[in-house]
Amino acid sequence: MIDKRVASLAAAVAGVRDGDTVLVGGFGNSGVPVELVHAVLELGPKDLTIVTNNAGSGETDIAALIREHRVRKIICSYPRSAGSIWFEKFWRAGDIELELVPQGTLSERMRAAGAGLGGFFTPAGADSPLAQGKEVRMIDGRRHVFEKPLQADVALIKADRADRWGNLVYHSAARNFGPVMATAATLTVAQVREFVELGDLDPEAVVTPGIFVDRVVVA
Repeated sequence: MIDKRVASLAAAVAGVRDGDTVLVGGFGNSGVPVELVHAVLELGPKDLTIVTNNAGSGETDIAALIREHRVRKIICSYPRSAGSIWFEKFWRAGDIELELVPQGTLSERMRAAGAGLGGFFTPAGADSPLAQGKEVRMIDGRRHVFEKPLQADVALIKADRADRWGNLVYHSAARNFGPVMATAATLTVAQVREFVELGDLDPEAVVTPGIFVDRVVVA
């Protein structure tokens, strides 16, 4: 019997290792899997590469990982936001690497990984320092830069409800990067508000099919 539900946050993140690349969902404060990130913090892996939209703010989730010296590199679109004190402190001290990626490119690189594509050309950033060291081509009279897929070891995402097969539905804007992240990682872990019985989710509302999800926990 397929049952991807786990009983605790610790069980949900078991196996996250030193040096892993971890996708973390969220846009600002919406859809951030805070409890899963804190479970990783308690687990203790270090030298992580974190892929996310924002570099954390305040003292929670990603900011807490940075504060505790668990993050070697961050790949994101918007590293500086209100309260991003820990990223700024570590960045100025040279204690954390940053790869800045346009938001649409970030999402598409993960989608490419999930779809098994070898990469894509995009005009976003082609005329900026972000294209340094990358292949640039003229396509229809416009410069395009080649971007590689962004594959990860682990994806931590937040959804609203799930059944035991791991089918997920989201709440409004909390959906954000969750669906593409779920396809791009070897291990996908989702925290949800509640479990429901098989058949209770409208198939037309399921955004992430359970085949892309390995573990689900209520948080």
